[in-house]
Amino acid sequence: MRSLNQIRRLRHWLLAIRRRTLMLRQGVKIDPSAQVSLSAHFVSGARETIAIGAQTLVAFKVMILSRDSEGAVKPVSIGAQCFIGGGAVILPGVSIGDRCIVGAGAVVADNMPSDCIVAGNPAKVVRECRGILAYGRLPEAPINNIRFRDTKRSS
Repeated sequence: MRSLNQIRRLRHWLLAIRRRTLMLRQGVKIDPSAQVSLSAHFVSGARETIAIGAQTLVAFKVMILSRDSEGAVKPVSIGAQCFIGGGAVILPGVSIGDRCIVGAGAVVADNMPSDCIVAGNPAKVVRECRGILAYGRLPEAPINNIRFRDTKRSS
């Protein structure tokens, strides 16, 4: 039985191609350390109207729009060390500060400050949180307290 870790290289390769395609075809400005799901959608009105910061994770089925229904282009900016939850929608002209977590299914229609967790439709600040780590991880999350060890089996 093959482990999922064996296809990790393939996943990284696919994500790199996805990042490059978004940058070349749609003009999305993505930091090299950011991770964007293969199923995330971007509607860009012009080159570099959508910017995603360093160590940010955009989850599955997220939609980010920089062009409104009337065709006007309004830039969208997502800060560093953010997490955009699955199914979230970020509307044109929105700026999300650094170290923010956007809950799954949230519809972000207004600018959001740094160091907060937002959720809902329309999205509102649910909690202010200092010390959010890379890719929107919370410092008190159990996964951050686990010490990993080498799991390779010796023959």
